[in-house]
Amino acid sequence: MVRRRKTNVAASRGTDRQDRLRSAVAGLRGAVRFNAPLKEYTSFHIGGPADVLVEPADTEDIIQLVRQAHAQKLPIFALGGTNLLVRDKGIRGVVVSLAKLRAIKEEAGSVLYAEGGVGMPTLIGYAIRRSLAGLEWAAGIPGTVAGCVVMNAGTRLGEMKDAVKAVRIVTPTGAVVDCAAHDIVFSYRRAQLPEGIVAGAWLQLKPGVRSDIEKVVKDYLRYRRDTQPLALPSAGCVFKNPPNDSAGRVVEAAGLKGAHVGDAEVSDKHANFIVNQGHASAKDVLALIKKVRAQVARKTGIKLELELKLVGQA
Repeated sequence: MVRRRKTNVAASRGTDRQDRLRSAVAGLRGAVRFNAPLKEYTSFHIGGPADVLVEPADTEDIIQLVRQAHAQKLPIFALGGTNLLVRDKGIRGVVVSLAKLRAIKEEAGSVLYAEGGVGMPTLIGYAIRRSLAGLEWAAGIPGTVAGCVVMNAGTRLGEMKDAVKAVRIVTPTGAVVDCAAHDIVFSYRRAQLPEGIVAGAWLQLKPGVRSDIEKVVKDYLRYRRDTQPLALPSAGCVFKNPPNDSAGRVVEAAGLKGAHVGDAEVSDKHANFIVNQGHASAKDVLALIKKVRAQVARKTGIKLELELKLVGQA
């Protein structure tokens, strides 16, 4: 009898949660998927399911979603950055993909407004066609504008903070806030923003010569192809660079190129990349990270910090 009561209570809670999830996404114009595998939405091709995945149709759809999720006391997580590992049991609550927010608008003074779901390759191409310089550093970054803002994405040529003029955020209560760059604290692969979803960003660029911009982008793309394992699923750099050193050099010096756990492998091409050789799980990646950190600490005394962002349930 006790077991039956426990079962009934658990079933009741599950039904209540499903009702709350359905209420959170009711009436949205964008796409809604329940129990959606997140490996289809990450550059690592790894990740368990979202309770519900939403692709809002536009900013108004985001506003409606966050208000309804807030009313149901459900957490929201926004996808967007490539530097992400979703654990194997996925993410509870509402997961948002900004894939449908793809508009770009040119404004006076060499400013572009790009919605959060715009891919960086698309944005760079748009800037090149208008002879606008300032995004060349992002050549080869596959993430979205929103993800690059949140992570302050960067390369050896520059980072997102160099271009951001302001960011539009939908807060957890559904308010729209435009936050100027000088009110945002940018640091290495992080931006301290008001809580909410990045719906778009204004980027301050500058007039340039199209052929010169194209050459910088092509040269840097070639460099990335030559030095990084772009042909295999990954989440970009796994570790932050130690002071006055390179994480890739440190990992390689510790003899870890090619080290693997399951299908998760330290790249032979760049030791600060872990690649998915086909069927890697988040558990495999985390075990390999633990192995790399331990061996690097033992051999060099350096404690590597994660650049990779971990989300979801183990």
